[in-house]
This record gives sequence, structure tokens and C-alpha cells, in this order.
Amino acid sequence: MIRRSFLGRAALALPGLASWVAPGLAASAAPRPPAPPKAPATDRAYWLSQLLRVARPVLTSAAAGRLRADLPVEAAPGQQEGRRAVTHLEALGRTLAGLAPWLELADAPANETARQAEAAQQARQAIASAVNPQSPDFLNFTQGGQPVVDAAFLAHALLRAPTQLWEKLPAAAQQQLVAALQSTRVIKPVFSNWLLFSAIIEAALLKFTGSGDLMRMDYAIKEHQAWYVGDGTYGDGPQYHWDYYNSYVIQPMLLDVVGTLAAAGKERQELLDTLKARARRYAQVQERLVAPDGSFAAFGRSLAYRCGAFQHLAQCALQGLLPEGLPAGQARAALAAVIRRTLEAPGTFDARGWLQIGLCGHQPGIGENYISTGSLYLCTTAFLPLGLPAGHAFWQEPAQDWTARRLWSGQEVHLDHAL
Repeated sequence: MIRRSFLGRAALALPGLASWVAPGLAASAAPRPPAPPKAPATDRAYWLSQLLRVARPVLTSAAAGRLRADLPVEAAPGQQEGRRAVTHLEALGRTLAGLAPWLELADAPANETARQAEAAQQARQAIASAVNPQSPDFLNFTQGGQPVVDAAFLAHALLRAPTQLWEKLPAAAQQQLVAALQSTRVIKPVFSNWLLFSAIIEAALLKFTGSGDLMRMDYAIKEHQAWYVGDGTYGDGPQYHWDYYNSYVIQPMLLDVVGTLAAAGKERQELLDTLKARARRYAQVQERLVAPDGSFAAFGRSLAYRCGAFQHLAQCALQGLLPEGLPAGQARAALAAVIRRTLEAPGTFDARGWLQIGLCGHQPGIGENYISTGSLYLCTTAFLPLGLPAGHAFWQEPAQDWTARRLWSGQEVHLDHAL
């Protein structure tokens, strides 16, 4: 199913996001917002509790082979039956894509290790069940267009947690997983960010089997190079679209496809360096999009992915790609504010703990016809920095006001510059 409502064909310029303070505005005279987010140690505990709150229903049901039976299917009117065929792989692939870095963390704090081991075991059981043709929870990898999307998120999870989600998987499950990923080749991706779905599946196959379709990867890379519109941003297809797909899909997957190829000696390091420079710029833009209260401009499609709109900033923190001038404590505070704003609103979860459609609470009207309950679990990708050790600067630096919070309380801010 083509997941797009076109937003207009003209490329748009970013309106007034450069930081400035009016001459003579005294910071001491301006009203101050509430104190910044909690101290670093508390921040990590909060992040993990929120991630597990989101992920636990998916992991528990999928590990028991009950995801098909347990997952509710909330969808736009008239779309429920169609989404029922695909929503379960959505839930699993997206949950694991966000959870994977924490599962892979070798030196997790002592107070996390028991939960980490349990979640990793559940994740492996869930994958094994999802790819086993004899399982009642065998998921759809081939029917319709949607499965290539969520097989891609599953593949991304494998790349983010190769030890926990691949190496520790039983050999039979590994073989069935490879077959499931290869089976998505029957799906022709839409000429858009979807090219990266096929590409990252092939990147995972290359990494774990030594054989991936280089043409699918190269085609996705070259088209996205052609769709680069400047200043750290890519178009989603030939026409630019004003939405968060640079973060939901494009830059995180493009970086990891090219990174996987470069590690295998099949792509130039110079290209990866170029992509990283663009990624740093877009991370800077993302941080500046976070409003003083943790909200952000609600434009474009797929807003029901909630804090997943900031996957790119989260991945840059995880991979050491935060731009110069953006301290780790400031990035952490900005991401924490978005997480709180989008996941703490009443109505975010149903009575059984499953996510409900919405950006800030339960708002079923913002769900496009391709959105269903499983789709919503892309929000887990805001939690990627949990894959960093507790002693990392991301967790240890003091929390700092993010750019919009500083600006709108009368504090000085750094000037913003194009790439």
C-alpha cells in the first residue's frame, strides 16, 4: 500500500529556525520555564522504564506466540481488516528496532541486567516464532506491500543488536529468518523512502550471510543522493515533502546501509563521511525543533509515531554523531522532553497497556489509512541512546536547556548556520 498523502510539490525553505535574541533583551528580566529535566541517573532510569512500558506487551505476547491473538487492531474507519494482515509484523519489527541497542549493551548497569536478559530472551523467542511457518504467530512477509516496510525495521534491529538478536538465535531460527527476509524480494518498493526498506534488508543479509543484493542497495543509495535537497535534508522521492521521514526512515537507514557496505569493503568511506556530515546538520535541526515544553511542530504525515519523529537525533547520539555545539546533556534533555510530552499524556495506552493512535494522548483522527496499532511502536526509536553505557557523557553530563527553551526564556543561544 502506498503510504503517502502528497503535501505539495514545491520545495520549502525552513522558516525562521535560526536562533537569535532581540538586542537589549535581558535574560534576567525574562520569565524562566520550569527546571530542566531530572538528573542524569534518574533520566536513564526514566528512559528505561518508559521504553519497557511501551515494549513489554509486544515482547510478552510475541515471545509466547500470542501476538496475533493479543494485539488489538485500532485503525482508521474501514481499514481494520486490511491492517490486521500486517500490523503484527509492524509491532514486532518496530519495537525491536528501538529496543535493540539496549539489548546489545554489554556493560549495562547492574540494576538493568536482569530486565535486559529477560527482554533479549523474549525478543529471540518472538523472532523465532514470527519466522517459523509452523508457528501460530508466523507473520506475513510477502502479502501486499507493507511487509517490506516492517521486515526492514526488523532487519535494522538485527544490525543494531547482532549478538543478541542474531548470534544467540538458534540455528534453525536463523535459517528461517534469512528465508523470511529473502521472501520480501517479491515486493516492489514504492519510488520513495521505501527503496531503503529493500536496501536495509539486503544489508542485513550481507552482514549475516555474506550475500546481499548489491543492486538493491546501490539503487537506494544513488536515488537518495539524487534526492538530496541541501542543508542536511533529503526529499522523499523526486518531490520534497514537509514531514519527519528524514528521521523516521531516510537518514537512519541510509547511514546504516552505507555503513554496513563500507564495513564489508563494498562502499567508499568518503560517501559515508558525506552522509555523516549531513546527518550532523539534520541532528542540529531536530534539536532546534523541540519546543520549550517538549512539543514539536505537528506537520506532515505519520504523526502517530510520536517521539519516533526524533529517531535521527537519538541515533546520532548513539553513534557519536552529535554536531559540534550540541552537548550530550542538551540532546538528552531535548529528547527526554519529547518522550515525556508524547508518552505521558492520558489515553496514550489502553487498559491493557497497548499504545493507542495519537500524538499527545488518544487522537484516532490523526491516523492515516496505513496506521494501525502495530505502526505506533516506531516511538521506541527515540530510546536508542539506552545502548550507550551509563558512564557515557550522554548520561553523565548535566542536563542543559535545549535551544528553544533557552531562546524563549531570554537566554543567549548559538547562531544557526546552514551546512
